[in-house]
Amino acid sequence: MIPGVTSQEPNQPRPAPPVIDDISKKIIAQLQEDGRRAYATIGKAVGLSEAAVRQRVQRLSDSGVIQIVAVSDPLQVGLLRQAMVAITVDGPLEPVADALAEMTEIDYVVLCAGRFDVLCEAVCADDDALLDLISNRIRAIPGVRTAETLVYLKLRKQSYQWGTR
Repeated sequence: MIPGVTSQEPNQPRPAPPVIDDISKKIIAQLQEDGRRAYATIGKAVGLSEAAVRQRVQRLSDSGVIQIVAVSDPLQVGLLRQAMVAITVDGPLEPVADALAEMTEIDYVVLCAGRFDVLCEAVCADDDALLDLISNRIRAIPGVRTAETLVYLKLRKQSYQWGTR
């Protein structure tokens, strides 16, 4: 899953996002560099008080613009197999995406255009767990026509510092 992007329950209204001015963009950039950076430190960098930074971060978080999380290395916590699963669907895409999103091993689900309809990332303990997930759970979802699995061999880059452009 991409930090900063949150899933939303179907039919649940999300509050209107706050206006993201240049100062909010600078705050987001500071937090992308270090999610634990002190509000006082951020305030000095962007020209606001600690309290003003705290309020802005809270508004950005409450509205879903940002999400502050700890990102662990799956290998370091015993999850030894990661894969992208590219799925083609017969019929509506949303029910398939919603079913995938409910699975704890799936951390990223996106509807897409092109050769595949849905992409999802699976993080599993081992090959047996990945096989079970694909064979017995993903392929059993009504509407799934094909599921092509792309097993990760080595991670070369993973970054969450795309800023606010």
